[in-house]
Amino acid sequence: MHESLKDEVTRAWSDAWDHGDFAAFERLVAPNYRRESTGSGRTSSFAEFEQEIREVRAAFPDLATRIEQLIVEADSLAIFWTSEGTFTEPLGTVPPTGKRVVTRGSNFSTLLDGRIAHERVTWDSSELLTHLGLPSLHSAFEEADEDYADETVPAPREMLKAFNKQFVSGVTVVTTIDDEGQPRGLAVSAYTSVSLDPPLVIVCVQKTSSSYPALFRSTNLGINILSSEQRDTLSVFASKSPDKFATVAWHAAPAGSPLIDGSSASIEVEIKERFQALTHTIFVGRVHHAETTEAAPILYKAGAFYDGRGLSAL
Repeated sequence: MHESLKDEVTRAWSDAWDHGDFAAFERLVAPNYRRESTGSGRTSSFAEFEQEIREVRAAFPDLATRIEQLIVEADSLAIFWTSEGTFTEPLGTVPPTGKRVVTRGSNFSTLLDGRIAHERVTWDSSELLTHLGLPSLHSAFEEADEDYADETVPAPREMLKAFNKQFVSGVTVVTTIDDEGQPRGLAVSAYTSVSLDPPLVIVCVQKTSSSYPALFRSTNLGINILSSEQRDTLSVFASKSPDKFATVAWHAAPAGSPLIDGSSASIEVEIKERFQALTHTIFVGRVHHAETTEAAPILYKAGAFYDGRGLSAL
C-alpha cells in the first residue's frame, strides 16, 4: 500500500509541477483538501493551489522539480523536494529578474482513506520570492491588496488632493542601468529620507512606468535632486520619451547608476527592500555614495514648479 501511494504521489507531483497536468493530483487529494503554509500562515483549497502552480510555471518556463525523499507512515506522508528554474516571466505583479533560483521545501500531509486531506508546507509563492532575494514582496500573492480598494469606506480623494497641494517638495529623477546597459530614469516626487544611521531613503515608483521593470531588477539606483536650472531636464524625465538620456549629461556612480550633471545633489543606493503598495512599489535603499553642490533645487507645490533660489528665511 505504501509503495503504491509513493508511486502515485511521485507521478502526480511530476505531472503537476513539471507538465501542468493536474489529473493525477486531483485523484490523490480528498474532497475537503486544505493546504496550510507554515511561513505565511495562508490556507488554500486545491483550486487555489492549482492556480499557484500555474502562476509559478508561467513565470519559470524551465521549471524542473525532483522529490528528494518521500516517507509514508500510517496516516501521514512527508515529501522533501527541490525545484530549479529561471525567473523569465512576470509572477503576479512582480516583473521578471532573469535570476536562476534553486528552492527547497517539505510537505507534511495527513491522509484520510489513503488520500491527502490536509498539508502543512514550508513553501509557497512568498517563500519563492525570498529565494529570489525579494523577501518584502510576499504581499503580491496575498489578498490584503483588496483592502486598498474597499469601496465600503468612502475614499476622501478630493480631501487628499487638497492636503497634498499644501505640501512643498523637491523633485528627483530616479535612475538605473537596464539589462542592455542603457541608462533609464523617471521623475519622482515621492522621495524621503528614513534615517541617517543606517543611511536609508525611500522612493515610490508607479508600476506602469516604462522604467519600472529596469528599476525593479536593479540592485542599485541613483536619486538626483534637480536644480532650478534643470527645468528642461525635468520635462524630459516627466515625458514618455524612449531615450531620455539622449540630451542629458550624466556620469556613473561607483556601482554604475546614472547621476545627472548639474543636479543640486545626487546619491546612489543599494536596494534593500521592495514593498508592494497596489499601484506603486516602495524601494528602500541604503546610501553608499553621495554628491552635493550649492545649486538651489526646483520646488514642487500644487502642480506647479518654483525656483528654489528665491526662498526667504522665517
